[in-house]
Amino acid sequence: MSAVIVRELGRQPYLPVWRAMQAFTDARTAETPDELWLLQHDPVFTLGQAGKPEHVLDAGAIPLVAVDRGGQVTYHGPGQIVAYPLLDLRRLGIGVKELVCRIEQAIIDTCAHYGVQAERRTGAPGVYVGAAKIAALGLRVRRGCSFHGLAFNIAMDLAPFQRINPCGFQGLQVTQMLDCAGTGDLAAVQRTLCAALAQGFGFRCESGPSLLFATGTP
Repeated sequence: MSAVIVRELGRQPYLPVWRAMQAFTDARTAETPDELWLLQHDPVFTLGQAGKPEHVLDAGAIPLVAVDRGGQVTYHGPGQIVAYPLLDLRRLGIGVKELVCRIEQAIIDTCAHYGVQAERRTGAPGVYVGAAKIAALGLRVRRGCSFHGLAFNIAMDLAPFQRINPCGFQGLQVTQMLDCAGTGDLAAVQRTLCAALAQGFGFRCESGPSLLFATGTP
């Protein structure tokens, strides 16, 4: 069982974390241990490579950042778990489809731990509770290694999602664990999610120190 270094990074602005993920991925070698970064972001809309500007209805004062992940537009903010699995897919022997499947299953298993029935939806990556989306995925693979990841709504202000067509779907409803399971304990859900990811990928988790990011916004 290989080790993954888990870094709990607290609340961070988006841009310096994105740049750090890129730098980590570009610098890693075949011997570099995989890492899992867990954090919350300051409020920000991100627009993936397939994103269409018309899906941003009214960004207002919230920054909008065009990024190099897959997918459309989404929102990050406090009260949402963001997890970035920085994985060597070649070493794991899996492709992008399996990567997505395992991440989605870890979220589904985490929801089930709290008594919430969640599921996938064909043609729309992410995890749903009924008709509402509770977690979004947006990934990038470079040199056989993944970065970016998942955003899992726990106990947050959902109003900014009304300013976009989430993931490019007009009128898509979003939800969160607080409303589905009555729990807003982000730290507890994060521990459950981390364990589910470790089980799904066959990892042994090792805590690593936090990181210092270059200052920058958003």
